[in-house]
Amino acid sequence: MTDYKAIVGKGIKVVSTNIDNAEGEGQIWFNSTTGEFKDILNLQAWSSGGNLIAVNNGLSGAGIQTAALAFGSRTSGRESTTEEYNGTGWSVGGDLGAPYGNLGGAGTQTAGLMFGGGPGGANSTTTKTYNGTSWTAANAMSVSNSFIAGTGTQTAALSAGGLNPPSSGRTTSEEFDGTNWTSGGTVGTGRYSVGASGTSTSAAIFGGGSGGSHTALTEEYNGTAFSNGTNLNNSRFAYSGGAGTSADQAWMIAGYDSDDMNEVEAYDGTSWSAKASLSTDRRSGAAGGQTPSTATIFFGGRDGGSDQSITEEFTSSTNVITGAVFATGGTANTARRQMGYTTNSPQNDFMGYGGFSPGGFINNSETYNGASWSEGNNLNESKGQLAGAGTSSSAALAFGGNGSNANTEEYNGTSWSEQNNMNPGRYELGGAGTQTAGLAVAGESASSSTTTLTEHYNGTSWTTSGTMNTARRENDAAGTQTAAIVAGGGTPSGIANTETYNGSSWTTVNSKIRATVAPRTMGGPTSQTAAITNGGFDGSSGIVGTEQWNGTNFVTGANMNQQRFSHTAGGSIAAGIVAFGDAPTPAMLKTSEEFTGETSALNVVTVSTS
Repeated sequence: MTDYKAIVGKGIKVVSTNIDNAEGEGQIWFNSTTGEFKDILNLQAWSSGGNLIAVNNGLSGAGIQTAALAFGSRTSGRESTTEEYNGTGWSVGGDLGAPYGNLGGAGTQTAGLMFGGGPGGANSTTTKTYNGTSWTAANAMSVSNSFIAGTGTQTAALSAGGLNPPSSGRTTSEEFDGTNWTSGGTVGTGRYSVGASGTSTSAAIFGGGSGGSHTALTEEYNGTAFSNGTNLNNSRFAYSGGAGTSADQAWMIAGYDSDDMNEVEAYDGTSWSAKASLSTDRRSGAAGGQTPSTATIFFGGRDGGSDQSITEEFTSSTNVITGAVFATGGTANTARRQMGYTTNSPQNDFMGYGGFSPGGFINNSETYNGASWSEGNNLNESKGQLAGAGTSSSAALAFGGNGSNANTEEYNGTSWSEQNNMNPGRYELGGAGTQTAGLAVAGESASSSTTTLTEHYNGTSWTTSGTMNTARRENDAAGTQTAAIVAGGGTPSGIANTETYNGSSWTTVNSKIRATVAPRTMGGPTSQTAAITNGGFDGSSGIVGTEQWNGTNFVTGANMNQQRFSHTAGGSIAAGIVAFGDAPTPAMLKTSEEFTGETSALNVVTVSTS
């Protein structure tokens, strides 16, 4: 009889705590603390990524999971947009210059290629290349086309099949060498909405339809001719749902048969096998075309009659990845907006105070302990549109407010005490820093004009510091007195302008994706390089979207469950909370949401002793 050591080459190790790295994969150990046998297994699963900026269907994709490109769309008003993904979220890329939908795509994020497609489902011969910043016109295709199978690189791409109006599929293919298109081999079965993987010399095309019916056919291309491969397990229209780096490493993701699908299949050159399904049924989405089988990405599409901004990442590793998410938190006692709050506080020690309630300005405070809200002691005066600073519910600072209030109060966990006033009174300002090193930023003065003013608090008094480059109100701030960030606000209309502060001067940096009034920001001690701005008012309604700042750009993040603006927010990119504020109706809120950032942990499993 063969024992475990003979098979694995290692004996069962006895440990008091679980092995914490992937070197333990496939090896069984005994945890003497729990009395259980353990192992680390490889896990294949989809997890949530940052949402697309705009809902989209009929778009194309290129690149890899950590550097993907999305472009084109059939969704009205979105057809010329380009978005870039960095592994966390999406940011705005170079504009296509004209509306294109149902187009082909290939290449990488910094060397992309689009071809064919057009507005309203029309065909075109248009070809453009992308350099990571802008699109440039290239030599046109030989045949006007749309709903194309596209794959390969910017200098070795393949276009196969496509739509021959009104509803038949094409048998033509073309190869692009970085300069020109030339005719390729003939597709065995003409079809459109085809998935594809590989390069111009080693490719596979699969699925698609002709005349309104769909197919499971797979054909492989060697750079000269197409030959039949093994059929998909489930026939479907691909609608751009293909990915992979070669003919024998292909992915068919989602699609449409009699309904939208979430099934995923992988091809190894011999057979198709089922993989973990997407969380949401979708068609007309796109994948990063050159993604390997261990790290694939899929984004956008349509579920029923609803266009989607959903992004999902597939990972095959020993780590379990859990996407960032907002979960329902405790309900506060008093609905309110435009209150002060402690910034940079942990999720289980957060305080909001003052604000405007349905009955007018109030002075009470509430503290959150990670599960529920409890009443705290009152400010000395009722006021809203104020700002706050501090690191906990026992070290808070409140300043400014309605009526161009200059009042400053400190909280020690028991009571609020009056301190020296700000130099000019103002309201709808931003606050950051600590109780003894506070920062007051911008806002609105007594003359109802927005300001660029910055003031420092040293625990006793306020002094004027560097002015912002752009005046604003209903802004928020995050960070410290010497390293802060302000994103958005009103002039009075919403802006996307963002500035960072070094303790003496402000620098204009890359803007937010959305122009918003009254957003709020979660930022930790390194907020200049890691912060999350959330919610706000975009001119028509409150928004649920969030944006994560990485020190250079904003990218999309997880959505809140509730639209809100003029609310509170505290924490960091790892864990935070949002609460209170206005909903679009308008209706003041007393709900809260807890934020948990993306996490990764080893897939440790318990092994049966038998």
